[in-house]
Amino acid sequence: MYSFTPTEEQQMLLDAVRRYAEQDLRPAARDADEKSEFPPGLIEKGWELGILQASIPEEFDGFGDYSALTGVLAAEIMAYGDLSSAFAVMTPNLFALPIFFSGSEDQKKEYLPAVIAAEWKPYTAAMIEPSFNFDPGELSTTAVLKGDSYLISGEKTYVPFAQEAEMILVYANLDGETQGFIISRDTKGVSIGERQKTLGIHACPLYPITLDKVKIPLNQRLNGAEGHDQKSILASYQVALSAMAVGVAQAAFEYARDYAKEREVFGVKVAQKQAIAFMIAEMGTEIEAIRLLAWEAAWMLDEGKEEAGRHAYLAYNGAIDMVMMVTDQAVQILGGHGYIREHPVEMWMRNGRGFAAFTGLAMV
Repeated sequence: MYSFTPTEEQQMLLDAVRRYAEQDLRPAARDADEKSEFPPGLIEKGWELGILQASIPEEFDGFGDYSALTGVLAAEIMAYGDLSSAFAVMTPNLFALPIFFSGSEDQKKEYLPAVIAAEWKPYTAAMIEPSFNFDPGELSTTAVLKGDSYLISGEKTYVPFAQEAEMILVYANLDGETQGFIISRDTKGVSIGERQKTLGIHACPLYPITLDKVKIPLNQRLNGAEGHDQKSILASYQVALSAMAVGVAQAAFEYARDYAKEREVFGVKVAQKQAIAFMIAEMGTEIEAIRLLAWEAAWMLDEGKEEAGRHAYLAYNGAIDMVMMVTDQAVQILGGHGYIREHPVEMWMRNGRGFAAFTGLAMV
């Protein structure tokens, strides 16, 4: 039997995250989207909440024990405030958590305190590739063992904060298996392209990366020469994105529901029209279904359940369709107003459309 009732410590963290999402992220979201940049201090304030730090033990300068469920709850709330900002605050997770999950002891001691103990810094990761049939388990980027080094070649896309990043965790295909490699941005052969212009998440800076026979020592492979299992990392991506899709959908649902309750057409509240009432009910039902799937998958990860990866995949697969349906129907419920930037539903729909392509942009 499992329970999703937060502990007292979890609840305190989640309350702080909710205040940040509602009082800081939501009011700044529209301007950040229009200007394609965050207001000063916004991301650092989110970092100071200590969501990642609370998942890392004291021996690595954190102050807690890892919990995927806590991370999922926090990710949902932050995405409810603003998806771009949530991705930005959580960018260091992309680098630190795989090292915590699968890195060697030397890698944990070298890199985790550098990420955890300081102010927010853009440590990041490069997973996504610019191909129609992108599959995290069958990457086109390759790593070849040559003597006492690896040579890494390929192309990556949607790498958050790559231009500013000190270190990048790059995933590549090594003998048919996906493996992570810790690479400095300044390493010879690493080329970072111009910032990409995307349909949504405008404020979060994404870049393409080209790797041309990038040479790194053996100990820069995640967990050294032994390598690692990618399953837990992929599942962490999937539950994080599932939760964030729920957050975006919840924001759109509440806005559309409240609008329909207040807006009158020919003397009748929009929400009283049967077709609209059915749409609102369907939206709420789908959100709750995916929320529970995401929570359950996160709980399974915490418990080390063998089927956790399968449930994480199901949650993510369902979340992709759910967030698109909910945000699209929110735009429909607002009618012509849904297409006007005066209302945030069009922004949430643009952000929601990207979840099918976001594998590798968030971890918990």
